[in-house]
Amino acid sequence: MRVVLLGAGAVGARAARQLVSGDGGGDDDAPAGGSPSGLEDLAVVDVDGRRAAAVCASLGPVARAATWEPDMLDQADVLVLACPQGHRRRAEEAMERGAHVVSVADDMEQVRALLDLDAEASERGLSVVVGAGFAPGLACVLARHAAASFDAVDEVHVAKSGTGGPACAREHHRALASWALDWRDSAWVRRPGGSGRELAWFPDPVGGQDCYRAGLPDALVLVPAFPGVRRVTARVAASRRDRLTARLPMLRRPHPEGIIGAVRVEVRGRRGSGRDVRVLGAIDRPAVAAGAVAGLAAVWAVDGRLARRGAGGLATLVDEPVPFLQELARRGVKAAVFEGVS
Repeated sequence: MRVVLLGAGAVGARAARQLVSGDGGGDDDAPAGGSPSGLEDLAVVDVDGRRAAAVCASLGPVARAATWEPDMLDQADVLVLACPQGHRRRAEEAMERGAHVVSVADDMEQVRALLDLDAEASERGLSVVVGAGFAPGLACVLARHAAASFDAVDEVHVAKSGTGGPACAREHHRALASWALDWRDSAWVRRPGGSGRELAWFPDPVGGQDCYRAGLPDALVLVPAFPGVRRVTARVAASRRDRLTARLPMLRRPHPEGIIGAVRVEVRGRRGSGRDVRVLGAIDRPAVAAGAVAGLAAVWAVDGRLARRGAGGLATLVDEPVPFLQELARRGVKAAVFEGVS
């Protein structure tokens, strides 16, 4: 497998490590040499050449730092997009050269633009995996897994806590000041960012967090995955200061890789003649979890293990969530089931 990775920040560096090691190898352990994942070549591109070189130096001879040129995609099987901007344009360049695409974008406009590539990607026989990160991404696979126990899914609600790195923190900051997009009774509804406070309980040690509406793209990738679903919402954990300063420039430098984060997915639906609720969650450093999801999505795209060709989120493209989650667990990213009383 030959991969071009665009972006060597917190998430991109973790995705590179997952692609090279194939099994996680421990969060801070570089492979001893070669690649047990079957990776033949990994070209890492970043606006900061020194950062790309440092990532490659920790990964062994299979990884190399490179300067972006569209022609480098001619020999690539998949393009992994872990850069802040330009995902639609790079995805189009990759498809023109016959490469699959995996994007970790969590910006609403970028996700919408990538989803619009569905018809073209399907016609070309390629996969464009959209939102292959923490949430959306891992949250989408958890939703698909939870939905398997229902005869019909009526509602999906996602909440997340934590950020994956500086770029993710900046997007989180912008999202709280943006309009949120909910799916309600077969129609899109815009809500003010920072509204709709809900106390969400994440797996320990994160615990309870106040979560708010924000400009999150989760509903865009979840609604197509569950025909007939009546409500889909997404919220993000935020402090009072986060909400008050959301419309101002960030007042302090983001943490270089964030802190421990969590995701919570609540699915409601019908089982037999009754209604039920299932809640799944996961905790990890968001950059680590997002890197694992992106790396595994790239492998599945190249191996033809996704449900169909075209553009979509992982809830649409992964129809076998258990093997996907088992492989993530082998790489150190484990999910949990809420068994208490809601």
